[in-house]
Amino acid sequence: MTIARAAMSLSYPARFMLAAAMNPCPCGWFGDPHHACACAPMGVQRYLARVSGPLLDRIDLHLEVPAVKYRALAGEGGGEPSAADRFAHRPGVYANAHMAPRDIRAHCRVSDGADALLKTAITRLGLSARAYHRILKIARTIADLDGAAGLEPKHVSEAIQYRSLDRRGVG
Repeated sequence: MTIARAAMSLSYPARFMLAAAMNPCPCGWFGDPHHACACAPMGVQRYLARVSGPLLDRIDLHLEVPAVKYRALAGEGGGEPSAADRFAHRPGVYANAHMAPRDIRAHCRVSDGADALLKTAITRLGLSARAYHRILKIARTIADLDGAAGLEPKHVSEAIQYRSLDRRGVG
């Protein structure tokens, strides 16, 4: 990570997880079933286009999150157990998100149906090679949660759904 200030810049080694949020439009109500959006369609597009394509390309998950009801906020949450550590032999790799291309080739084997789905998504959405690799990493995590050894169409299709800003052609 490089921090640049007026007189100097410093670089530090870093591996971080970025969680970011933005409103769906300037007024914040676009797509909300309980509130009317006051923005014109072009205003919404201009607002979403403020986030550059290269930046979006580096964000793994793009989700549209509806408002959460109080009961869900106040309830107890649980977590998913972690899968066996497939990266024990790879120093510095602790999660599917950290996989290098060689790890992706080894651990993200797709079925024929999943491969066809990926090809269609890449072609129709015009996704980059970086987005392709990120989709595979996300699909690997989904398959892990499902207890599946390989990537099936349902894992890949869910991973593609998490790239909602790519589907809008924003950037």
